Amino acid sequence: MQKKEEEIKMAVTKREDRKFKFETLQLHVGQEQPDPATDARAVPIYQTTSYVFKNSAHAAARFELADAGNIYGRLTNSTQGVFEDRIAALEGGVAGLAVASGAAAIAYTIQALAGQGEHIVAQKTIYGGTSNLLAHTFTQYGITTTFVDAHNLQEVEDAIQENTKAIYLETLGNPNSDITDIDAISAIAKNMDYQLLLIIHLVHHIYLDQLNMVLISLFIVLLNLLVVMVQA
Repeated sequence: MQKKEEEIKMAVTKREDRKFKFETLQLHVGQEQPDPATDARAVPIYQTTSYVFKNSAHAAARFELADAGNIYGRLTNSTQGVFEDRIAALEGGVAGLAVASGAAAIAYTIQALAGQGEHIVAQKTIYGGTSNLLAHTFTQYGITTTFVDAHNLQEVEDAIQENTKAIYLETLGNPNSDITDIDAISAIAKNMDYQLLLIIHLVHHIYLDQLNMVLISLFIVLLNLLVVMVQA
């Protein structure tokens, strides 16, 4: 009787109220229903630059952002949208934005937070390309950066100015693979009402677990092949 009641409860539970595990999120977020045209379970790869509008009013509503939906391939793509939603769900984010490179992601973020006459505090041990971006490229747009020893919390705090918009960290650091105290610097940023930008160079441990299983499986296959070759 109790089992039947649990089954009925599961049947009426709304999808948004269910707490899916990491593995389920990897497979289904962003494409909760199969492809409507083919019923395919896998996410289709939409190789399109343009989209069709029902009429001129529909097109106008899309371009005015009054109606959410695809406008042009340079702005949105349904395949990319699934990827963004999935990564955001896996990492506990509100939303995601996929770009072509790490440099693009950093540039987008800093340009969204800071402008002419504003300031960034950055960890010294970061990727050389990022260091050049902050030290040379963004200065042309009036955004200056103070580089600090991120392990010296007082130095981090002292570098913050009235016009500071963000504290920028990378972990692992470059080139010495150092790990900063993210919680401590996050507390400094939160107390002073600044954004903390954290670029993580480590893959989520669950991704690594999956990768390890694949590598172990490949190793076993290779080992079996080696045994067969020796026996031959």
